[in-house]
Amino acid sequence: MIHSGMIRSGRAILFAAFFVAFAGSAAAQQTDFSKVEIKTTDLGHHTYLLEGAGGNITIAVGGDGVIMVDSEFAPLHDKIKAAIAAVTKEPVRYLVNTHFHGDHSGGDALFAKEGAIVVTHANVKKRLAEGSVNGLTGAKTAPLSGDALPGRTYTKSMTLTVKGRKAQLGHIANAHTDGDTYVWFADANILATGDIVTLGRYPNIDFANGGNIKGMIKGADFYLTLVNDKTEIVPGPGPVANKAALKTYRAMLVTARDRMAKLVKSGKSEQEVIAAKPFADYDAKLGVSEQQSTNFIRVVYHSLKP
Repeated sequence: MIHSGMIRSGRAILFAAFFVAFAGSAAAQQTDFSKVEIKTTDLGHHTYLLEGAGGNITIAVGGDGVIMVDSEFAPLHDKIKAAIAAVTKEPVRYLVNTHFHGDHSGGDALFAKEGAIVVTHANVKKRLAEGSVNGLTGAKTAPLSGDALPGRTYTKSMTLTVKGRKAQLGHIANAHTDGDTYVWFADANILATGDIVTLGRYPNIDFANGGNIKGMIKGADFYLTLVNDKTEIVPGPGPVANKAALKTYRAMLVTARDRMAKLVKSGKSEQEVIAAKPFADYDAKLGVSEQQSTNFIRVVYHSLKP
């Protein structure tokens, strides 16, 4: 199902404010949100995938409310809300952020104003409240406050419940960032991984904000113990996957770590490892641009360099 909605004039100022807050994001700067449509996919057991611009959204519908995972960008709020309303009349009770990046958390404040409780790892609140810096570009994201900050945080694990549904939240330390959360819907056999799993392209490793390829691998290892051959895996970005695809992704991360570790150990500089093109075979398989390849080399290098 494809759903779209018009931005209500009463929220135009709020949208503008939150768009400015995330202006450091290249995705936000390059996206014409008026042209974005929200695609809804039924994953079964009253659980749905919403795809627009930014990270994947997962919603689990219960008898008295919705548990939502990630919110994409603020200007898409009304379109996302319309997509949810097309499958349930129940309100969003909980909104979980898998990490702090604006393409996953940008819409939080607007959903919070409507009564949703935003739930994150404690480090997400810290990053949002203090602001952050992109390790590759130096771009700064301004500190946020008020409804743009989560209303509830946890450190190791948490369980959220609506009538007939349960979501288990857990933290993977120092992986994509230092505040990653996975969401496990055991009743539906669906796992929302956040950007620890990125399919169809290279993952980002936010080394400037606690990310590390070693943690990414640990996260993939843990996910493999959690899922089975029938589990539907919703990655941060990319198509819904299965356990076999997760194994392939994990193998790529291990190969990237091992190749880069040798280069780092030999004393190669950042420019020297870029010139070495250590992931050329994966570049070809994924069909990535030279810039995307360089970015992945850089984030792996920085996460392993002492």
